[in-house]
Amino acid sequence: MADVVTIRGDLELLARTEQVFSSVHEEFICAARDLDTWSRPGARQAVGDGLRNRDTQQIRKLFSPAALADQHSREHLSMLVDKGARVRIAATALPHETIIIDRRFAILAGVNTPGGRAYTLTTAPTLVGSVYALFEAAWEGATDLQAFLRGKHPRLDAESRTVLCALASGATDETAARELGMSLRTYRRRVAHLLDALDAGSRFQAGVRAGERGLSG
Repeated sequence: MADVVTIRGDLELLARTEQVFSSVHEEFICAARDLDTWSRPGARQAVGDGLRNRDTQQIRKLFSPAALADQHSREHLSMLVDKGARVRIAATALPHETIIIDRRFAILAGVNTPGGRAYTLTTAPTLVGSVYALFEAAWEGATDLQAFLRGKHPRLDAESRTVLCALASGATDETAARELGMSLRTYRRRVAHLLDALDAGSRFQAGVRAGERGLSG
């Protein structure tokens, strides 16, 4: 493979990297916004199977708080920890997925487009080393999964999530309260409680923090 190659789509990525994923020995690193790293069904399973068939010394995975958006995702991440992986949650959202294998191979994912996602694959030592250094900096500033879950990660009930969606819609308080079947006073009290739970100084900041923590869905 050339030092730097750009390909498009999960299928081509898996075809070009199957041998790489099945030859991990020392360390597998993955940084991603959430668990929907692969658009094609079964792609993540294929990568996971390749790793499980190897005696990899260390697996580290770094995710945005959005990876904790639902109970199934939280259980999946806890399962990874139980199987020996180290999982941390970054303080803010991560832009795109990155994979580093044995400090010798890196995969950088682009944005999703109608034509499929582009991936840059590289074995160039300088580029791989730079990506690895950036990952280490993010990793050091992140929180171990279990510590993050034990921390002040707010649990919003169904009504709070509904109010959060109303805030995101940009509706006036009067309109939102009417649509939610609440009095204006009750709605504003719920908004105040929501801002307090998210430690937000404004409604805009509440939306940003909810998005970072995967609470806006």
